[in-house]
Parts: sequence; structure tokens; C-alpha cells
Amino acid sequence: MPANEIKKIAELVPDNKNANLGTERGSAMIEQSLRRYGAGRSILIDKNGKIIAGNKTVENAGMIGLEEVVVVPSDGKRLIAVQRTDLDLDSDPQARELALLDNRTSEVNLDWDPEVIAALRDEGLDMSLAFSDEEIAEIIGEAVDTAGAAAPEEFASYDEEIETDHKCPKCGYEWSGKAS
Repeated sequence: MPANEIKKIAELVPDNKNANLGTERGSAMIEQSLRRYGAGRSILIDKNGKIIAGNKTVENAGMIGLEEVVVVPSDGKRLIAVQRTDLDLDSDPQARELALLDNRTSEVNLDWDPEVIAALRDEGLDMSLAFSDEEIAEIIGEAVDTAGAAAPEEFASYDEEIETDHKCPKCGYEWSGKAS
């Protein structure tokens, strides 16, 4: 592996298909965390310097004047630990606050971009580890295909004389017409 390298943050390329739009509150949390506690975790870039993970962190780091990034070459076969030599998790409240903020900003700064999610799905990207089909449909605003699905037990029968359309609000199962 090549040695670590220091690069300018400005040399990194944002992901133009980043599926997270981010939120105003999340961005403010990242900015304040960087200002108060400094950098606490690594970002991930590809071999060309394009950001895979950490787009919002890089945006905020640049805004507050952080100019450099330490690039640690890796082939993905080992974890990379960023060691903060100035923090002690057992005795330093700032270390615990940073740990809490790290988890919370991931939650608060998440706003899926429906267009990007739909485009990635349409490109054939395997998103099955991240999303169920129902979750993708909810994000992009599509109805879930329930054709051929069996009726849920609580809707197993209906008035045979009235022709009507039905949709289960729980599972999305749809049926219509009269029973034959």
C-alpha cells in the first residue's frame, strides 16, 4: 500500500448521485460538531478522489475553513481507525458528546432524494441490503405491486352484491368487483 497522503479538501469530488439530500438541521449539527469537537471520523473516497461516504461532512468542513484531508490508502480488507489522541471516552465529556453527535447527525441529516433513489434502482443497482421494495416505493412515491397477492385474513370476504374497489391500508393489497 502507498503511504498516507495529505490532500486539499477542495481536490475531493462530491458524489453527483448522492441519495441523501441532507437537512438544514443536520447540516447545522455537523458544522457545530466540527467547530466544537473537530473531525471525529473518516470519510470514504474512491481511487479518483470522488466521495463515496461523507459528502455532508466535507461540505461543512470546507465551509468552516478546514482545508486538508489525510488520505489513507486501503483495499477494504482492513478497518481504518481514526485515533483522536486528545480525547478519552472514559473521562472526557467532549469524547462522549462527539460519540452522541456522530450517531444523531446520521439520523437528523438524512433526507432521501426520490429521484436519485429511482434512478439508481432503474440502473439496476442492488439496493436490497439497504431497502425493501416497499421502502423504495415509499421513498419514490410509487404504489407497491400487489398483483396476485392473497387477500389478508381480515379482508378475506366482502359483500358479494356490491361491486367496489378495495385497498388494504396496511399492506396495499387491492381487489375489486363482486365475488364469483
